[in-house]
Order: sequence, then C-alpha cells, then structure tokens
Amino acid sequence: MHDLIIDTDPGHDDAIAILLALAYPEACRLRAVTTVAGNQTIEKVTTNALKILSLAGRRIPVAAGARQPLVQPLEVGASVHGESGLDGPALPPPVFEAENGGAQALLAAVLESADQPITLVPIGPQTNVALLFRERPELKQKVRLISMMGGGLSGGNITMAAEFNIYTDPEAAQEVFAAGIPIAMSGLDVTLRAYMAEKEIEELRTRGRASRLVSELLTFYGTHYRRMGMPGPALHDPCSIAYLIRPELFRYEDLYVAVETKGELTRGMTVADRRSSPERPANARVLLDVDRPAFIELLLDGLARLDREIG
Repeated sequence: MHDLIIDTDPGHDDAIAILLALAYPEACRLRAVTTVAGNQTIEKVTTNALKILSLAGRRIPVAAGARQPLVQPLEVGASVHGESGLDGPALPPPVFEAENGGAQALLAAVLESADQPITLVPIGPQTNVALLFRERPELKQKVRLISMMGGGLSGGNITMAAEFNIYTDPEAAQEVFAAGIPIAMSGLDVTLRAYMAEKEIEELRTRGRASRLVSELLTFYGTHYRRMGMPGPALHDPCSIAYLIRPELFRYEDLYVAVETKGELTRGMTVADRRSSPERPANARVLLDVDRPAFIELLLDGLARLDREIG
C-alpha cells in the first residue's frame, strides 16, 4: 500500500492518472493533490484537478503550487492539451475549492502527519517538489519513493533531447534527482509504449461515466498523436501510478541519472550512466518497457470500478 501525494498539471493524461489512483484504494491511498504550472497556467490546472476529483466524488485536499519554473519563463502545453488544459469533454464545475495555504503547506502537513512514509508522484514539472526540499529538507526522510513521469533516455518530445516535464523546469528536476530519495522514472522510453489504441478508446464509449470521460479526453488528446503517426495516444502519467499498483508489468534498469541544465541543444535532457562501471551509484529506477496489454487491462478494470461507483 502506498500513501500518495500526486503533484500534477492536469493535462489529459494527468487526469487519467488521478482516476487510476482512485480506482485501486487497496494499492494507493491518495492523501492530497498539489498542482504546478506546466501543461497550463496554475489557475487552469488547479481548476482541472478539482473538476476531476469532483466528478469522481472525492473531496481530497487540493492546493495550488508554483506559478512558474525556478529559472526560466513558463511555456505551457496548449498545443497538446488545449486552452483549458483539459479540452474535449464538458466537465461540470468543481464542488469544492482548493486549500488556502498553498502546495508547500499542504505537502508539509501531509508529510509531517503521516504515520508511514509517503510516496510522491510528480507528473508535471518538478518545481513544487524541489521547493519543498529546499525549504524543508528534513521532510525528505518522510518520503518513501518518488514515482515521477519525466525524461527519457532515447530522445525528447518538446525538443530533440528533452521531454516536456523536465524541460519545463530542468533546474528543479536536477535537484530532485540529487535529493537522495529512491526514484522510479517513467520516461518516454516506456510511456510511448503505453498507448491506447482506437478500438480500446471505442470500448470506453459504451461504458459508464468515468470510462466515457476518459474516452472523450483521449479523443481530443489523441489528435496530437495521430499527427505524429502513432497508433494511439500515449498514457504517459498513468505509468507512474501503474508502477505502484503492478510493478511487475514493467522492465527497468537501475541507473544514475542527471539533468542537463546548460546545453544549448540539450537543456532538459535526462542523461544516464549506462557504462559497465558507472562513476556514481544508481539514483533512479528507469522504466524502459511495459506489458501493454496488461497495462491497458489494468486501466480498463480500474475505470470499470469507478463506473460502478459514480454511475
């Protein structure tokens, strides 16, 4: 069982990751959701998180975090996620509001009060997590694992070398990789293999409320991947949750990973030492492949659970 805080910038695949965590309470107990500017502005992604939780009938504490990266200006992902960050479905307004104290206060409060170490799941830029460790370094000992979505060893998606989440705030990502906490890294190497095919999306359209929402999300989100010639939209962020529920679905290597923060062509690149005799010990479990049919089955079963709960 993992007690979770999801740090997120919803985002279509972020929304699906939240739903997947809610669907498996025997494996994931979601304690809080914090938001970070990335796929869209902080106001928009916070509203999106509240909408998803409201639709699922869960009043889990939500708090808004960093409005911009540590160093560089914010570049949102509107070309993929639209002007709202969750374009496509017509989501009803949220039925509750974000906490007043902000993300850092909520993160600290959950970690301080936890009776067992917390798993952090940052599936947007790493800004909030880096700021937490800067301001409250003693709370690192309360973190069991960081299961992140970001990076990739075989290239990027926002640039030739860098994946969007890491590129948005590479300085923050480097601080997180250097924090001395176990990391499971779901990068593009695995997440591009974790796609949902059109026939699987069609199946969702005939089911309950949660499934239909995901089908609508993926119909909009999938236009980006069809332009790329992929067989379906990549479920990047849900990999970080699926690893916690069914780690045996994934193939991985334990590697030392650092983030390039200065290169003109390589800023935001995640660089792994894959030499036979690396200079430093591994700091990340890098997921490299997934049993896609079993991954999709896990998601479909989870959505069926939510369909029964919320109609």
